[in-house]
Amino acid sequence: MTLLVVVLAIVLVGISGLRVANQYQRAVVLRLGRFQAIRGPGLYWIIPLVEWQFTVDIRTVTAAVEQQETITKDNVPVKINAVVWYRIFDPKKAILEVRSVDNAVIQVALTTLRTGIGRYTLDDVLKEQEIVSTSIGEKIDAVTEPWGVKVERVEMKNVEIPESMQRAIAQEAEALREKRARIIKAQAELEAAEQLRRASEIIMQNPAGLELRRMQMITEVGAEQNTMTIVMMPSEFVAMARGIAEMVKRP
Repeated sequence: MTLLVVVLAIVLVGISGLRVANQYQRAVVLRLGRFQAIRGPGLYWIIPLVEWQFTVDIRTVTAAVEQQETITKDNVPVKINAVVWYRIFDPKKAILEVRSVDNAVIQVALTTLRTGIGRYTLDDVLKEQEIVSTSIGEKIDAVTEPWGVKVERVEMKNVEIPESMQRAIAQEAEALREKRARIIKAQAELEAAEQLRRASEIIMQNPAGLELRRMQMITEVGAEQNTMTIVMMPSEFVAMARGIAEMVKRP
């Protein structure tokens, strides 16, 4: 009977030490307070009352960084929301090197975001967000790497600027659009003038072409209703017409 009780107790103790870790989990096992091993995924066993574990999720975590108010390099106050993607690549460091690794990563992201934006002008923050985000992500990753955390990506979710600055940016954008419109118009006029110059050179080589063009223009003008057209004829045409009229009048 005693032997049966002992065997049963051993079986229960053995069963109580069984653990299961999912594919995306790792278990950091400590034995009497000292690091022993990393277990998982799947079924594994720890010594009851002697070993205990801390389970770590190694999947990528998406964390929103609360809105931060900071000042750009050109002294413009801005409010920025950001999102950080990170994952734990070394469960041992994530447990032994820092307390509450998730909170630590967010706090580093907050401070780095504030200081990082101060190195860029407002134009850089608005127009080169990819470059700014990459730079901030690299700085966060440099801090979190000793904790076994890899920062995969940082994105600025929203950038708010003062209303007065918004008006100034809108006026600048309007001025740039007007500038481009004037340049395009001037370019078109230049091309039209070049084409007219080439046409005039061709016409001057054949004066009859000029008269044909003039007659075509008269036809186009005459097609309009309620119009009166005064035509200046060349002196040669007038002299020829007079000669024909005199010949008709003779008996």
